[in-house]
Amino acid sequence: MIRILKYGEVPNSELFIRQDALDRVSDTVSEILENVRKNGDRAVLGYIEKFDHVRLESLTVSAEEMDEALSVVEPEFIDVLKRSAANIRNFHEKQLRTNFMINDRDGVMMGQKILPLERVGMYVPGGTAPLSSTVLMDTIPAKVAGVKEVIMVTSPGKDGKVNPYVLAAAHVAGVGRIFKCGGAQAIGALAYGTESIPKVDKIVGPGSAYVAEAKKQVYGQVAIDMIAGPSEILAIADGKTEPRYIAADMLSQAEHDYNATAVLVTDSLELAERVREEIDRQVKLLDRSEIASYSIDHTGKIILVEDLLQGIEIANEIAPEHLELCVDNPFDYLDKVKHAGSVFLGRNCPEALGDYYAGPNHTLPTSGTARFFSPLSVDDFVKKMQYTYYSADALDKVADDIALFARKEGLTGHARSVLIRSEDRRK
Repeated sequence: MIRILKYGEVPNSELFIRQDALDRVSDTVSEILENVRKNGDRAVLGYIEKFDHVRLESLTVSAEEMDEALSVVEPEFIDVLKRSAANIRNFHEKQLRTNFMINDRDGVMMGQKILPLERVGMYVPGGTAPLSSTVLMDTIPAKVAGVKEVIMVTSPGKDGKVNPYVLAAAHVAGVGRIFKCGGAQAIGALAYGTESIPKVDKIVGPGSAYVAEAKKQVYGQVAIDMIAGPSEILAIADGKTEPRYIAADMLSQAEHDYNATAVLVTDSLELAERVREEIDRQVKLLDRSEIASYSIDHTGKIILVEDLLQGIEIANEIAPEHLELCVDNPFDYLDKVKHAGSVFLGRNCPEALGDYYAGPNHTLPTSGTARFFSPLSVDDFVKKMQYTYYSADALDKVADDIALFARKEGLTGHARSVLIRSEDRRK
């Protein structure tokens, strides 16, 4: 049963359990990555047989397999995917940046160009909860940014096939090539390249502790989006909120993972007790009730505060992945929120709306990293290149300043590279 605690009975730093899973899997992941780097497809296929219990002839999802998947997916689900994709595209198109040039001095021009990455690798979790929504959320911003090719890796089932609903989402989102490969070995394949899987410039997408550790270890070889941990939700609710809604929202995250964390912060003891009762009732109705029950019992909490402003202070300390403000006039509180991955405003905005449909991205910083990381966006799929032009006269005007600066750093070669040009023109 979820605990009800008064604020101050538990340190804020313990409200979300920070996982140490990455430390426990580091050596195993290092071994897998090195094997993939050296042996390519052979290593990847070996790990698929070992971990996914299926022997594959090819890692590539064929056109025939895509056609087969689309033939079994209900047309109404395809329509939902298309509507969701349109919402996601509309939101992310507002994030596009433009080039700029500064030309306010004679003979001087400088500026910045925004260039899309050429190839991005997207990891999509398979297993018991294949995330079609992640395909849309990770592919569409890349496409909006102008990325030439998005390739996808995801674990096959025991029949050697990829979940048809994941393939349908890939089709709607415009994914290029798709490979039947999951786990740390998939991250290694994307980072180093194999005979079948091309090397990418950046890897995005959530996964297990092994996937997160693999992304951490290949960072620098390729770029990554973030190190994602277990799902989190923090709901701030007043006594007017329907307890059934809050319980359902907390369970929506608890069912993700045994290590997921669901926290309610409220100034109403009555609401706290009724939410606890509702959680106990509703958890039995879930297909993943065992997972949800475990996470609620081990990391779930209800925190009683004196007022909702104190609740906002707790939220800013925790920096949760998902923050729900189930209060009257939620926009009055929005400016007070400083650290959260994504904020859901009002009593009719469940976090699941953001997971699937609204448009803002659902790939979010976890484990307190919302203090310095942002949701996945178009910015994650571009790079910036700057340029500078000075005419001869413009350089001559600043040559002595640059030379003085360089000499104070003990770098006389830098100074000389500027002065040698000015001296030649004075001759």
